Amino acid sequence: MRNGVTSSPAATPEEAARHFAAEFSFETDCWDTHEALESEAPGFVLLDVRSPKLFEQGHIPGAINLPHGKIVPSKLTSFPEGTLLVTYCAGPHCNGAARGALRLAELGRPVKIMAGGITGWIDEGFDLVTGA
Repeated sequence: MRNGVTSSPAATPEEAARHFAAEFSFETDCWDTHEALESEAPGFVLLDVRSPKLFEQGHIPGAINLPHGKIVPSKLTSFPEGTLLVTYCAGPHCNGAARGALRLAELGRPVKIMAGGITGWIDEGFDLVTGA
């Protein structure tokens, strides 16, 4: 019986392994981000690409607010070339993190998205901070 799941065949295990391994080059998750931020040297800068108003209402501790529409070379001068930048937005229903990541990649910066955004962060039980 064919349905929405079985109507297209699954990839070969080799193709699936390449695909899923590649995903880790593009994104991380809330748990790994939290754990890294708790360390002395996380190895990345976390960018909240939402509006300043939403950032003030609640953001991830240590995040820097840089709305995706404001990502321009002059806003990146405080981050040395080669610094990994990790973007997040409101959550899986929002494409702001992808918009920010695309802009950063177009500017030649290494970038990943934190999957889940604020929604995922809260779902994991992690706290937000308020204010700028």
